[in-house]
Amino acid sequence: MEELQQITEFKTSPELVEKLQQYSIKKTYEAGDIILNENAHIRSIPIVTKGALKVIRTEEDGREILLYYIKAGESCIMSFLGGLHNETSKVKAEVEDDAEILFLPLEKVSLFIKEYPQWLDYIFRLYHKRFEELLEVVNAIAFKKVDERMLDLLHKKVELTGNHTLNITHEQLANELGTARVVVSRLLKQLEEIGKVKLGRNKITLV
Repeated sequence: MEELQQITEFKTSPELVEKLQQYSIKKTYEAGDIILNENAHIRSIPIVTKGALKVIRTEEDGREILLYYIKAGESCIMSFLGGLHNETSKVKAEVEDDAEILFLPLEKVSLFIKEYPQWLDYIFRLYHKRFEELLEVVNAIAFKKVDERMLDLLHKKVELTGNHTLNITHEQLANELGTARVVVSRLLKQLEEIGKVKLGRNKITLV
């Protein structure tokens, strides 16, 4: 309950925190676990209390691109919107850092919107944040070089995990950037040569 109490919008409503605890199901996951697949039916809304998730979009040709991260205290706005409109998921949610997640049934999501203005404030804040993050993704793809995008992504991962050594393959990194593995391998080698990173077996250390 302590994690929920730290969410800004929930601080003024202990009753909402209690209801979330009462109706949600808590589950724990390890990095790499998939909690939601594309085209899956959305039956509950995840609220991350520990760890982090990454939200990914897959194109028809199989290429993937990272849209945004969901940190502790946050939820997936795509799940909110899809669930409320009875649509299947348009994204995949994967655990980035070992996570603890509360799953709130959809019927309670709608009920809380009517009963608790703090819940609606929470949803709107998340929507605003995700919208800005998606604009950043569009901007990066349109105007930034792949090496800049990759370095930004590595910094974000370090910030999320609190660890400068990341357990990630070149293939995984390429998928998140929406580019080819050979491109990522070449750029990482260049970054290593100028002292920005150190490369190991399935590991990248940001210097």
